[in-house]
Amino acid sequence: MSEVARGVGERGELVLRRRGDDGALELRVNGVFVMDDRETSSEELLASVALSGSPSRLLVGGLGLGYTVRTLLADDGVREVVVAEIEPELVQWMRDGVVPSVLDDPRVSVVVGDVRDVVGREEADSLDGILLDVDNGPDFLVYDENARIYESSFLALCKEKLRADGVLTVWSSSASSALETAVRAVFGRCEVRPVPVELQGRDETYYVYQASS
Repeated sequence: MSEVARGVGERGELVLRRRGDDGALELRVNGVFVMDDRETSSEELLASVALSGSPSRLLVGGLGLGYTVRTLLADDGVREVVVAEIEPELVQWMRDGVVPSVLDDPRVSVVVGDVRDVVGREEADSLDGILLDVDNGPDFLVYDENARIYESSFLALCKEKLRADGVLTVWSSSASSALETAVRAVFGRCEVRPVPVELQGRDETYYVYQASS
């Protein structure tokens, strides 16, 4: 295992490292595994679901290693992607080329800040999709304050910003009945998509929660 980059901010420590066994680039936050560049199918599904309605303008909460944004940009119908990322180190690593960048596409604008604030500044009915992948899900949080992202009040704010038939997708590392209930309470329905993944030799399941305005 070799360290590629390290950053310390007000929320703790971010470490980017290269695994010796499979060569994957791995991101850890405060010692907690967040993602790598070998198993990206769930991030890609998060984007693919949001693309189902031929969207033009989308907002992504969580830059990560860029795979959600990269999948959105592969669709020529997408005209604008706003990315909210609270960790400035992640943005800088991508701008410096430490991580393959998606930020040089003119359709992308990145805002360093809390996704709740970024969504709150959007006009009502201005987005075709909101994609939330800012933590490991409501039941295994890296930052405790992110619990509010999965609550009905913020989900209702997301719904207000979505156009008719706009899509909300939420990533979670585990099944969460509380999240499903909250999404269903706001949107009237919630589709839960399990995503089987292989994580460093282990079979795991991630989840994508989907609803439409």
